[in-house]
Amino acid sequence: MNTPPKTDPLLGLAASQTVGPFFQIGFEALYQNDLTVPGLKGRLVTIRGQVFDSDNLPVPDAVIEIWQANSFGKYAHPEDQQDKPLDLGFTGFGRCPTDAEGRFGFRTVKPGPVPSSTETPQATHISVSIFMRGLLDRLVTRIYFIDEESNRTDEILNLIDPARRPTLFARPIPNESDAYLWNIVLQGRHETVFLDF
Repeated sequence: MNTPPKTDPLLGLAASQTVGPFFQIGFEALYQNDLTVPGLKGRLVTIRGQVFDSDNLPVPDAVIEIWQANSFGKYAHPEDQQDKPLDLGFTGFGRCPTDAEGRFGFRTVKPGPVPSSTETPQATHISVSIFMRGLLDRLVTRIYFIDEESNRTDEILNLIDPARRPTLFARPIPNESDAYLWNIVLQGRHETVFLDF
């Protein structure tokens, strides 16, 4: 007869950890902040910003990940069964570390609207995850483009207090073609809206 081995009562689950030491956010081979590929359809845009803490100081050790649909509103993912074209080589995924001043940037295509749980499509947006020292889990948010008419009917934006919505809007950078500024504030009065999914 086989009996299960006795376990030492002092052995248990490992203590919870913040990002690291097991997950190396500095693995440079995973960084890709230029999502453009030859033949990519749609309007190419640059998104730049900074990550700030609650004291309005830049965060130099964060990693920003984005995931988005292409300009037709189709994700490069097998679960997206929409009858829309894909762009060969466009994954919609990017990752960028912040520099010493908390700055990050992406070059990509402005995504098209994607389906929602209602008949009205979601507004053009990019999904964002933030990883950094001290977080037990990533922070999730979205970038919306302030110049999009569809923002008024987006089901997620309409769930957010109108006074806080501006934290999600990327704004055109004056005198720069197709460039947007979007900053992330981790805590405090101007904290970016973070989402639970």
